[in-house]
Amino acid sequence: MKKGTMDRRTLLQTLGVAVVGAPFAASLETTAFAQGGCRDGYAQPQGRCTLTKEVATAPIKPVFEPTGWRTVGLDHLTFEVADYRKEAAFYMALMGWTLRSDDGKQAILDMGQWGSTIFKQVPGETAVRSFAWAIDPWNAKTVEAELRKRGMTPVAENRGTFQSFHVKDPDGWDLQICNGEGLVKARKTPSTAKLSEPAPFAPTGWTTVWLDHLSFGVTNYKESVSFYSNLLGWQGSYDEGTQNEVMIGDIGDAIIRGGNPNDPSFAVAPARRALIDHISFGISPWDVDGVRQEIEKRGLPVSVDTSSAHPGPDGKMVSDDIHQAAFQSYHTRTPGGYNLQISWMTRDKRLALANAVKPKALPLR
Repeated sequence: MKKGTMDRRTLLQTLGVAVVGAPFAASLETTAFAQGGCRDGYAQPQGRCTLTKEVATAPIKPVFEPTGWRTVGLDHLTFEVADYRKEAAFYMALMGWTLRSDDGKQAILDMGQWGSTIFKQVPGETAVRSFAWAIDPWNAKTVEAELRKRGMTPVAENRGTFQSFHVKDPDGWDLQICNGEGLVKARKTPSTAKLSEPAPFAPTGWTTVWLDHLSFGVTNYKESVSFYSNLLGWQGSYDEGTQNEVMIGDIGDAIIRGGNPNDPSFAVAPARRALIDHISFGISPWDVDGVRQEIEKRGLPVSVDTSSAHPGPDGKMVSDDIHQAAFQSYHTRTPGGYNLQISWMTRDKRLALANAVKPKALPLR
């Protein structure tokens, strides 16, 4: 490992994200990947949230002026995987995704009408490397000028009527901004592509209906929230002190979490990195026990995640029972070892998770 860089496990621990070994045990205790560090209170000298509410939630100066753009489509998420066909076959059978193309180096899958995923063949561990969002209004010259005005160096990537620019976010994450002429448009037409890799198990019959959340670990979460809100029009729910769940138009949500610049001990590492350590997808139909049974029936590891909790008899926080919880989900692992979360979330329930883990000290809106 080069000097000044962090490995994945160290980065996760620095960001306060739970680190779980792969593969999961066949059955795990309840996990809480989406809860914030301040869920159970502020000013805890020995806890995860040592700052007072006033300091933890104090705003920062916007990174730049709003562009006025709106995010209107998810063109794609890009995964790097050791065996792209196995990974693609897994998602097709479990999550109901469909193959759009396979060129021998990568596969493009439609998650539904609302988004696509590119699985690229790259040696090493499975990881999300970038994402691409369609914005409105689009005018290539104007978009490029507005990006440069805000200190970015846009790199064009165009194919036919598809136009886009790659830029780097505050942590160097590859952000692609595009018009709606790429995969957003392609998804409107049926695909007849066939994957040569056989299905790993019988299809579940589930449909992926919602991008519940991207778990986006960053160096300075307040700065990143400001960046994406002012650049792409994402809307925050509330600043919890360690994270903020932002709404990405009508596409889904992202939990942006990481270091708090208002903390006196905050320091930016010499080599900044961002990481999407897991993604949660909402599926239909949902049956809390039936979904778990279907996951286990296919020999996959499974763990419960409600993220919310209540005081137990001894005063310690106990995770809520999934049958009564406001947020219901399970975690499993893909063939490449990626942490896949499956939930009951839909657009109508999109902030159920954020509200379930909202610290009691924060005022209701």
